[in-house]
Amino acid sequence: MEFIFIRHGKGEHTENLPNSLQRVDPSLTVEGINQVNLLRQHLPITADDVVVASPTTRTLQTSSILCENVACKKIVHPLVAPRMFPQKSEWSTLPCDRVKSPEEIKKEFPDFEFVTDELTDLWKNGINTLPEKEFRELAENFIEWCKQHPQQRIHVVSHDGTITSYRHLLTNQTLTRNDFLQDGGWIRVTG
Repeated sequence: MEFIFIRHGKGEHTENLPNSLQRVDPSLTVEGINQVNLLRQHLPITADDVVVASPTTRTLQTSSILCENVACKKIVHPLVAPRMFPQKSEWSTLPCDRVKSPEEIKKEFPDFEFVTDELTDLWKNGINTLPEKEFRELAENFIEWCKQHPQQRIHVVSHDGTITSYRHLLTNQTLTRNDFLQDGGWIRVTG
């Protein structure tokens, strides 16, 4: 199975740090939209692909741009929501990383499917502050869920910490914040 992890384009929450981190569920900036349009030219999505997006506006916007005019499968999954990396138990989730509810997503992004069964708490609280052991178990379940799809390539549109957490799990490499993808960046991982 081939995973292509894609970091969303530049979001409004990065424009006036640290105050902008207090924005609730920020959108892409004009620069972020341009980054994703450029990425779309270099990493085209086909009808044979699956795109799994984090339940935030900026990742859903990124996914929508990448999938524009492509009849691929688009899924929103709370197990690719924002996640801190490295995990710090004393930190809390910032407003910019608030997870949208399925109802909000259906209203704003109606062409996405949802994974909701047995994940009710994750739709409320996200994975940002889950202890490492709990996250690892859920992440392994997510990887198995991906492998059940007949498509051999899964595009995961997510956040820097989440992507790095999954990369660490799939490759067993020691990674740091220096390994974060840039806005609109991507990496291929075989799992």
